[in-house]
Amino acid sequence: MDARGIIEKIKLKQTVTPEEAKWFGQSLAGSTISDAQAGAFAMAVCLNGLDPQARVGLTQGMRDSGDVLAWDLPGPVLDKHSTGGVGDPVSLLLAPALAELGAYVPMISGRGLGHTGGTLDKLEAIPGYICEIGPSRLEHVIRDVGAAIVGATGRVAPSDKRLYAIRDVSASVASVDLITASILSKKLAAGLDALVLDVKTGSGAFMASAEDAQALAESLVSVANGAGCKTEALLTDMSQPLADAAGNAVEIRAVMETLTGARPNRRLIEVTCALGGVVLASGGLVADTEEGFVKLQNVIESGQVAERFARMVAALGGPMDFAESWSHRLPEASVLKEVYPVRAGFISEINARTLGEVVVDLGGGRKVESDRIDLAVGLSQIVPVGTKVDPKTPIAMVHAASEAQASEAAVLVRKAITVGRDTVTPPQVIQGRITP
Repeated sequence: MDARGIIEKIKLKQTVTPEEAKWFGQSLAGSTISDAQAGAFAMAVCLNGLDPQARVGLTQGMRDSGDVLAWDLPGPVLDKHSTGGVGDPVSLLLAPALAELGAYVPMISGRGLGHTGGTLDKLEAIPGYICEIGPSRLEHVIRDVGAAIVGATGRVAPSDKRLYAIRDVSASVASVDLITASILSKKLAAGLDALVLDVKTGSGAFMASAEDAQALAESLVSVANGAGCKTEALLTDMSQPLADAAGNAVEIRAVMETLTGARPNRRLIEVTCALGGVVLASGGLVADTEEGFVKLQNVIESGQVAERFARMVAALGGPMDFAESWSHRLPEASVLKEVYPVRAGFISEINARTLGEVVVDLGGGRKVESDRIDLAVGLSQIVPVGTKVDPKTPIAMVHAASEAQASEAAVLVRKAITVGRDTVTPPQVIQGRITP
């Protein structure tokens, strides 16, 4: 194998074999391939692409560049991945819900990226929660609780870590081939039996257009199945926040309000059950997705998932009584400010990306990697599209560290939420399904 020869093939739009792509993907973790060659490879792929078999080979090579977990458990090992959104805490409901129905869920999650929130950042709003654990402790928690939401160790897909850093500084991030390999190399390293993908589309998604989201979903499903993991994808709406909150502690609060029945969010439950129904069927725990949807809905509404989530929190260093004490355990912002519309009407449109950027500006996300997150800030009580409002009805609540920040955020939130005169039909939450 020769790195220069493989790059030349891609440059000339010639066929790269799966074996060549796999070798290149695995070799990125070592010194065989220079930074210059890695950058040239990323740009060549970004411009000319890879064929489907080479995508599979690249993904497998990046997966195999580090540790690949293997399980011996009395049930299927299942997982879900989202391409990122605003106010999207589905993982926090889905992982314990799947575990409640007999699955084992080693969910390797990430931190916030750009305007989108990170699952690990949200969980760290829970006092004591430890996201970074080793393989032996992960196995113990999975066997005991059935689910663990944690970060990847440095030994998981090190090729992806290197290639992502090079893509970031070489203007080659926006490549379906490279995005596919990046996502799946880490997910497949968890030793999964089945995976479901939540591919977002709309203003708050990275793939804002339906066409781009469809192309990414098809690539992910094709490559994951080609690599030996049963996988389907749902296209879901991200033209507005999924939950009515965006931030870290505020999203944990929204999750617990839903799981305990204090204030259930129906859109959040719908996406959770739809995704879970797909992966439960793929894993053989239910006959079809409809049965999976109903079973998940039942265990969520019964309060069992809240208890399972609390067990996971306790197993990973959080409070032992989180199911009962969550309402006063989470950090709270110093300033709360209600946002009112300037006129009466109906919420006709929400720029979810802008709301995500407001959370980052408040300190709830990172502008540079070294930024320290304020876990308490964010937005809550965000009214959904179609809601009738008037100047005396708040359309959102800002949680901020200072009055000045709260006032600035309120102005931006008001601009991001459009009030029209006519009634509006909210968009469908589930917009499509991609099967092998």
